[in-house]
This record gives sequence, C-alpha cells and structure tokens, in this order.
Amino acid sequence: MAAAAATGSAAMGLAVAIQMDPIETINIDTDSTFAIALEAQARGHALYHYLPRALALRDGRLTARGRPLEVKREHGRHYRLGAETTLDLATMDVILMRQDPPFDMAYITATHLLEHVRDEVLVLNDPVSVRNAPEKLFATHFQGLMPPTLITADRDEILAFRREHREIILKPLFGNGGAGVFHLLPEDDNLNALLELFTQLYREPIIVQRYLPEVRQGDKRIILIEGEPLGAVLRVPPAGEARANLHVGGKAVKTTLTPREREICAAIGPALREQGLVFVGIDVIGDYLTEINVTSPTGIQEIDRLDGAKLEARVWDAIEARFAARGRPSA
Repeated sequence: MAAAAATGSAAMGLAVAIQMDPIETINIDTDSTFAIALEAQARGHALYHYLPRALALRDGRLTARGRPLEVKREHGRHYRLGAETTLDLATMDVILMRQDPPFDMAYITATHLLEHVRDEVLVLNDPVSVRNAPEKLFATHFQGLMPPTLITADRDEILAFRREHREIILKPLFGNGGAGVFHLLPEDDNLNALLELFTQLYREPIIVQRYLPEVRQGDKRIILIEGEPLGAVLRVPPAGEARANLHVGGKAVKTTLTPREREICAAIGPALREQGLVFVGIDVIGDYLTEINVTSPTGIQEIDRLDGAKLEARVWDAIEARFAARGRPSA
C-alpha cells in the first residue's frame, strides 16, 4: 500500500519524507527546502521530517525516527512537528535528501542507506548519483567548461601550477559554503604555510584553480530542474572579499543567462537528467563552470524574489512527473 493512502492524505497526495537539518534552525527567508516544503503542503502532500542521524538499517529494513511536519511562513512559528514515530522509509512515496554538506563520510553513509529503498521510493536527488557527483569533482567530467584546474596532494605540482597561472584560488576538495577558500596573489608568500595547514586538516587532495577576476562582478548560481536552466541569481562579493557566497556577505542581484551559460547548461543537462539529479545548482564565474551542486542546492527564494518566479512549483512539477512515470504501488 502506498504510504499516501495509508496516511489518509488527499487522493493525489504523496507521503513525503524530508531528510534535512533541524527544522528549527533554518532561515525561512532563504532556505530552499522550506520553500519546497511549503509548495508540497499546498499541493496536499503529507510531510515528515527526520534528521540524517535518525536513519537505521536493520536486517535490510530502513527506518528513521521522524515526525509529521507542517510549515508556514511565519517567523518564530514556521513549523509544527507531530508526535515522534518510526517511519518505514520503504512505505514513503518520496524522500527528499536535503541535509546541508559537508560531503563527508556521514553524508556518504546516508546515500548508502537510502540506496536500500530507491527501487521502491522516489529518492531525490538520487542517492547513488549524489554519492558519485561531489560538486567540485563532478564538474571535471565536462571538458572545456572549467577554468584551469588542478586536483592533487603533490606540493611540487601545486607550485608548478602557481608559477604558470600566478594568481590562484586554493580550496578544500570537499569544502562548502566558501569555507577554507584562499585567494593568493603572485607575491603572496603564504602558499607553503597554507599547504601545511591543508595537509593537517584534510586527507583529500587540494583543488587549485586559476583566479578569475570576473568574480568581482559576481558568481552566478543557476538552478537547473531536470537539466533545464529555469532561474539564476548573481551573487556579488562585498569589498575586500574573494567569496560571493550570500552567507558571507554576498549581495543577490537580478540577472539573466548569457549564451555561454546556456551552452554550459546544455552540455551538462542530459547527464543530470539521466542520473536522477532533478534539482541542481551550478556556479559560473565569467565564462567558466566552477561547481555542480547536487547535495542541497540553494537559491530558490532569492530567484523567486528577484524574478517573480516560483521555482519550488517547478521542482514539484518535476517530482510529480517522475513519480507518475514510476507508477504508484497498488493497494
């Protein structure tokens, strides 16, 4: 029996489990998951909330301690959780994997656990594809789209890359939100110290890229749904800051797509659709793709406000179409 029918939701309603961070901590003015949850609720879908650490796999059965969820756009009273219950995740109709990075072993483990139910439940984004598409590594599979990029733990290779490109960006391979991103000028003598620090903090290789001065005009976040670009926001860094992330002071500015950006989207779109990466956010600086975000992309609310769009509706159109294509389990 489909979970939606079991819970007595509307005839077309779905049982939707959202794997995310604590609902009480989100910023309802910027959080994309909140907008997606509001739209789901407006369509009559039943929502359930659980934390990634609540997952439990026992003898092949995947469960999570979770709660029914209701949301509303009211500061300080934006959610209501029902009584805690054990959710049999195989009986859900849709599971949204929306916890924030870092993309660490805990995140990877969650994808392995959700893989146990992906044949019975529509899990988005697809957990196997999420596991295989770390945002900075995934982008390297599309030739000619990225700026000159080096991924290595070899100090001599990094020094040679810097001699060639002079002004570089150094960042952790699995970092997120702009954390640990360094802009090094040709005369900067901190590179060796930074490499020592990175080696102490991370076991993974380092990603080094040629610095793109176009970042001063902004880092563009483009939202793709089923591989199609449906909205964008330009994130302009504040003075004295090399990062354009909104949570470190970047300003959201209305924008449109350039021909080069449409070319980038056309190049990666088919792979996104094929791999079940329904809701994706890419980052473009100047003419170059820098990241493909498949874990918990943001930007919906900023684009909605600037463009009068309602991207969360397009997300749910895509989810419902995928669910219909799979076929609802019979009672």
